[in-house]
Amino acid sequence: MSALNPTDEKYMLDAIRAAMGNVRERKTWPFGAVIVRDGKAIATAVNEVDALCDPSAHAEMQAVRQAAKALGSTDLSGCTVYASGYPCPMCLTAMYLAGVREVFYAYSNEDGAEYDLSAERGYLEIARPLAQRQMPLRALRVRDEGEDLYAAWARVEQPG
Repeated sequence: MSALNPTDEKYMLDAIRAAMGNVRERKTWPFGAVIVRDGKAIATAVNEVDALCDPSAHAEMQAVRQAAKALGSTDLSGCTVYASGYPCPMCLTAMYLAGVREVFYAYSNEDGAEYDLSAERGYLEIARPLAQRQMPLRALRVRDEGEDLYAAWARVEQPG
């Protein structure tokens, strides 16, 4: 993890201001995110869950999508994310998968709890053993005839 640099506060304020714009202009969720690489913002996004009728359109997810398109790659190594709120498990996982270097957040789960804006519930649910989760997650090991799906994937040129 890198040390705080003078621009960290600037990018965090950009994320908060994007989130505030979402609240004031769209009358919707107070979440914004900025992704920075090599000292330059490559993506700024807000929560668009309601606007797109897409439960995955969180600010961080939208910023990850924008950054990947801007870079022409799903590899966001070396990128820093500035998020107005503590990332939910979905967003955090996407950032791990993309190789994001570090994440800063302005508002904690505790800050959001009184407004029903905390991501804590998702983290608690995922931490439970499978048998105790509210939504069942069950293996159904069906295979089609012929070549195995994963073996077929291993044969093709791998992205990279």
